[in-house]
Amino acid sequence: MTLLDELRGVVGQTHVLVEDDLRRSYETDWTGRFSGKALAVVRPGSTEEVAGVVRTCAAAGVPLVVQGGNTGLVGGSIPAGGEVLLSLTRLDGLGEIDEAASQVTVGAGATLAALQAHARGKDLDVGVDLAARDSATIGGLVATNAGGIRVLRYGSMRAQVVGAEAVLADGSIVSRMAGLAKDNTGYDLVSLLCGSEGTLGVLTNLRLRLVPRLRARCVALVALEDTAAAVHVLPGLRDRLPELAAAELFFADGLALVRGYAGLPAPFPQEYPAYLVLESAGRNDPTDQLVEAIAELDGLLDATVATDASTQRALWAYREQHTEAISAAGVPVKLDVSVPLRALAGLVDRLPAVIAAVVPQARPIVFGHVNEGNLHVNVLGTGELAEEVTDAVLRLVAELDGSISSEHGVGRAKVPWLGLSRSDAEIAAMRAIKRALDPQGLLNPGVLLPD
Repeated sequence: MTLLDELRGVVGQTHVLVEDDLRRSYETDWTGRFSGKALAVVRPGSTEEVAGVVRTCAAAGVPLVVQGGNTGLVGGSIPAGGEVLLSLTRLDGLGEIDEAASQVTVGAGATLAALQAHARGKDLDVGVDLAARDSATIGGLVATNAGGIRVLRYGSMRAQVVGAEAVLADGSIVSRMAGLAKDNTGYDLVSLLCGSEGTLGVLTNLRLRLVPRLRARCVALVALEDTAAAVHVLPGLRDRLPELAAAELFFADGLALVRGYAGLPAPFPQEYPAYLVLESAGRNDPTDQLVEAIAELDGLLDATVATDASTQRALWAYREQHTEAISAAGVPVKLDVSVPLRALAGLVDRLPAVIAAVVPQARPIVFGHVNEGNLHVNVLGTGELAEEVTDAVLRLVAELDGSISSEHGVGRAKVPWLGLSRSDAEIAAMRAIKRALDPQGLLNPGVLLPD
């Protein structure tokens, strides 16, 4: 019996995809930058089936690549060549919401949008939100410790996780799903799996904490002179607005790209250098507090406030459609980085020259989450010099005491630069953990750590 026959015996004939046209959408990421050939795409429908697939591949010595919604940006869920691609989209169950604990059990393949709708039916919500909510899966968000636009209020994905079930590299199942608020019994395996990018185990079910659904919202778009002005006003906004949920930064060139792509009107009568999207959310209407806080901002050039849902979506579109507009303009180099807030303005100011020194005609488009010092650096028109641009930008980030990956993970794309953010001792410790849990190196080989 062949490996493919054994896999069909585990998940069923229709869930082992071997034809080129059936595999194709799984083998290329949505940016078009990363692609590879899988031996087969296997779609298990339960934790037990995942365990069966992992055991079968382990016995044959065949590596696996784990994939959720395929919305990653660093090639971490795309095969390098010859692996079995394990798609978890069938693990999309949504458990009954535990209202007393404000928790829910959810399958790794459920989308963020589906979980949001499920939670909101009980007047609760998910602490993490991002533009790819309709495609991004919960398992992928946890595996990369995704952040998004609500980190200012609720933290990143790791802060939402209170339990996990996962299949280890030998096919054994570990399950910590009680959702205990206090559990001091040794190593925190759940937290270890968060952000491990599928290299230590295959997440199949998660237990998540939920947050109150805050129906009263107010969104503002604020025009400022530059990044330094945005950083300068942030402490005052946080102090005056305890219900501040988001503070998103973008610039004139990004706004022009978004408007051309989506056909959006100009937000103000004239163009300004920098913009902040601010959102406050609470049980009571936060409009007055947000308006008062904006009126007292140093360096304010212009502002507009939206109180109803349709105009709020319109203001958010200027920020959230950046990713789609950039991808429509070409295949970008996408770099997700963070620096201390004190260095954020310097990073933004120095990026154009650093990139132009490598590719003079390149077009950088930058946006991000100002509270976390997190920038999404997108560079169009790099041609064959994508690696050189990546090297220049990441070395600048390291010079400023930053991280080469703020919320997208390391994947395959940033493996050569891991040493810029982690010491030799840290990398050795990570390798030791990887060897202990996956001695054959079968789970997502080449992701996060060099082979």
